[in-house]
Amino acid sequence: MRFRRHGAALLAVAAAASLSLTACGGSSGSSSDSKTVTIWSSVDQPVQDGLEKTLQAKVKPDGITIKWQKVENINQLIMTKIQAGDTPDIAFIPQPGVVKDMVSLDAAKPLDDVVDKSSLEQSMIPGTLDAGTVDGKLYGLLVSMNVKGLVFYNKPEWDQAGYKTPETIDQLNALTDQIRSDGKTPWCMGIESDTATGWPATDWFETLVMKYGGADTYNSWVAHDTPFDSDVVKQAGAEFEKLMFTDGNVLGGRSAIASTNFGTAGNPMFASPPKCWMYNQGSFITGFFPKDVTKNLDQNVGVFGFPPATAGGENPVEGGGDMATMLNDSDNVKTVMKALAQTDIGKDAAPTSSFISPHKDFDMSLYPNDVTRNIANVAYNATSFLFDGSDAMPGEVGAGSFWKQMTAWISGQEDLETALKNIDDSWPSS
Repeated sequence: MRFRRHGAALLAVAAAASLSLTACGGSSGSSSDSKTVTIWSSVDQPVQDGLEKTLQAKVKPDGITIKWQKVENINQLIMTKIQAGDTPDIAFIPQPGVVKDMVSLDAAKPLDDVVDKSSLEQSMIPGTLDAGTVDGKLYGLLVSMNVKGLVFYNKPEWDQAGYKTPETIDQLNALTDQIRSDGKTPWCMGIESDTATGWPATDWFETLVMKYGGADTYNSWVAHDTPFDSDVVKQAGAEFEKLMFTDGNVLGGRSAIASTNFGTAGNPMFASPPKCWMYNQGSFITGFFPKDVTKNLDQNVGVFGFPPATAGGENPVEGGGDMATMLNDSDNVKTVMKALAQTDIGKDAAPTSSFISPHKDFDMSLYPNDVTRNIANVAYNATSFLFDGSDAMPGEVGAGSFWKQMTAWISGQEDLETALKNIDDSWPSS
């Protein structure tokens, strides 16, 4: 599952990164003067097909041919290939931590003199360049993105009930109370995900920490300079408890959350009448909705961004995406990287796939429906774009204790303070 594929690979990546390696770049089918530029990625096939079509057209006048290969688990594979000295010219990496590992191995090449950073800073959502920046240099260029912290609802039922989009967390609490007082169940919720059970709760936490603390505090927390057992994280937990643990707020009650699969948890919204009314998830979740719903997303589905703590205040958004990294800095590869940096690189991918551009000036009419346009607007109007925090934490935390302790807390096996302290205690010393 692409939206959570990073975590399982973290430990393997960390292990690979710990080896004493001499990195080599660009030996997978290319040489410094080759007219064939190789790209590896794990992006969805329809996204890849669209990007490749546009990219090939852009570099064809230079005589360059693109050889783009879809691979599984690029995070782990690229580290293995670096070790073997058999890398593509360009790799799309979905995790900032892996980009950092590639830099530490001297495998990734800086992009500062390849792309026009000043133009990109004007074009792209604030924070997107930061995700691929290591020690002040840009190594990972975000080409496609996904968005988290989105609240989906049954549009016709919502409109008929007259509910309004909340502009603050307090208004979201008031809306929750209103829906419950109307005799309905406000929230759909589920964190079951096989061996990865608990990750949807980490997304909730990440959204709440960034809304209450802002970008700087969020980044400090992800780096563990701000511990889990801190006021802002406890505030996030208290808000989660208010929304999810209050009797009558969640379909099936608190006890059902850990055993309800995240992929189907939102589907009861589309019963008639809805069995629950709001579902907080990432942009990918529309692919899990029932087929009769996805046949006409615009008619059936509404969406808004999780609101900020205060109206008009800092309002970052959580997300992820795929960053193009350069492992061979030949002139032809640089030409391809320049093309990947252009705003319209997604013009063929957007109409036919889940592609969302990180460029605020992307042609919104190219998206296939209003739901995607609304999701993109949530990100374009955010004060900053922050990468999934658990994916950037050490693997034993982000894909380990964080998931497990959230599950124990939600299941009632531990209280919040114990869960947060246990996560802090699990943080590696080095």
